[in-house]
Amino acid sequence: MPLGLKRYHTMGHDHFVTFSCYQRRPYFRTAKSRDLFERSLEQTRQKYQFEIYAYVVMPEHVHLLLSEPKVEPLSKAIQALKVSVSKQSAQKPFWQDRYHDFNVFTWPKFLEKRRYAHRNPVKRELILSSEDWPHSSYLTYINNQQRTVFITID
Repeated sequence: MPLGLKRYHTMGHDHFVTFSCYQRRPYFRTAKSRDLFERSLEQTRQKYQFEIYAYVVMPEHVHLLLSEPKVEPLSKAIQALKVSVSKQSAQKPFWQDRYHDFNVFTWPKFLEKRRYAHRNPVKRELILSSEDWPHSSYLTYINNQQRTVFITID
């Protein structure tokens, strides 16, 4: 681990995780590539037994609001997710090294991070309304209907 980088895992906290495609290239510019990520995310969620509260797949990065896995450290689950996506993709290398992890301790911060993820495509002017971006958990919240990625709604 790089000097000065601290990760607080196995504390029972939720995490807001961000990671990017290699050199922030828009490898998720197509619906097909975003679908691939969502399938890999769901498979990883099941294997590592963690909860997903919110997510968004942007053209060149991803935001996840999730719990700590029950069977391995979060870093192992993220590594497995990234490997799964990169093995199925033609672009090499696919990911930037590492990821940004923000521990979520409070309910207001949880809501802030969930809102941030859902509003990200609107903020970036990719769409006019969050419901127009199908590659996030937003539609699960407004329709109360599970999709490719199972979302834990509290």
